[in-house]
Amino acid sequence: MSRPITLTFDNGPTTAVTPHVLDVLARYGIRTTFFVLGQNLMSRETMALAQRAAEQGHWIGNHTYTHDVPLGETTDPDAPLKEIGRTQDLIGRLAHPDRLFRPFGGGGVLGTHLLSPEAFELLKTNRYTCVFWNSIPRDWEDPDGWVETALAQARRLEWALTVLHDYETGAMRNLEAYLDKALAEGFTFRQEFPPDCVPMVRGRSVLPMEAFIAASRTTLSPQET
Repeated sequence: MSRPITLTFDNGPTTAVTPHVLDVLARYGIRTTFFVLGQNLMSRETMALAQRAAEQGHWIGNHTYTHDVPLGETTDPDAPLKEIGRTQDLIGRLAHPDRLFRPFGGGGVLGTHLLSPEAFELLKTNRYTCVFWNSIPRDWEDPDGWVETALAQARRLEWALTVLHDYETGAMRNLEAYLDKALAEGFTFRQEFPPDCVPMVRGRSVLPMEAFIAASRTTLSPQET
């Protein structure tokens, strides 16, 4: 029985790379999810790319506004609204009905740095679906070697959720080669996410979330110290 791969693309859209990615996916008949950065939706050209992706059947998800600091490491209590809320407003009607959100992992690492307590509350209150990952081939770091890494990771998994990036590293020039090799090995591509990578669905925790939420930060007054 063939094993599935779910492809997702983070950190776009960009005028230099996203059109190529969309062209390739269209030729192969593969639908994915684009987890976009809010700051990359600020021009007419990049917003048009997000619109094109949605029209071609891809899902549009939220990947924070700036992608600067993992939410679990920020000391700004308003960061979730600035990073998640502002981006969701920009995505607007292009949003998937499940309000898909992927936190910034700081290199694809899972841990308590992903979410602050405030971010978790915002996701819960506003009924977001939180989408993680289990395959990080680090295409941004290894533009020519990521294909073999991604395939090796997928071979070890029952269902891979692979994170790629549609921005200027040169990695996506190898997207067709990756798809050809994966299909030749018998992998299939699907748009849905493996359940073990989706710990929150529409604001409800369906898997334990404690391992992804930083401890509360309490600032004591001088009288309390």
